[in-house]
Amino acid sequence: MPMTDQSDLPEGEAHHQGQTTNVVVDFHEYKQAKNPPPITFHRRELDMILRLYGRMVGEGEWRDYAIDHLKDRAVFSVFKRAGEVPLYRIEKNPKLAAKQGAYSVLNAQGTILKRGHELTQVLKVFDKVLKLVET
Repeated sequence: MPMTDQSDLPEGEAHHQGQTTNVVVDFHEYKQAKNPPPITFHRRELDMILRLYGRMVGEGEWRDYAIDHLKDRAVFSVFKRAGEVPLYRIEKNPKLAAKQGAYSVLNAQGTILKRGHELTQVLKVFDKVLKLVET
């Protein structure tokens, strides 16, 4: 008999301690479970962050990134070199949405550089300010 990753049980049934049982999970109950799914960045949020990341890589400022989806927040960390402390962390913490805003940018020391309700506004902390240079 060939090996497959398909179960031999009829669809919708699970095998538990030698017995076959039907398992039905109510979606509403699942969302309110003690182990809720982690906080994630939505597609539009990731698009904005990755556009910024691409620009900064092109300028030679950033070289690597990591994304963490935790129970209480989502974190996009950027690095100058892999294996170091992140230069910046872009965080999404929904619990702060009604207060200071769900989005924040922190530096390597953990200081909040900018916080707000709109990700586009928070990411403006990375916009370069043109300076007048006299010759």
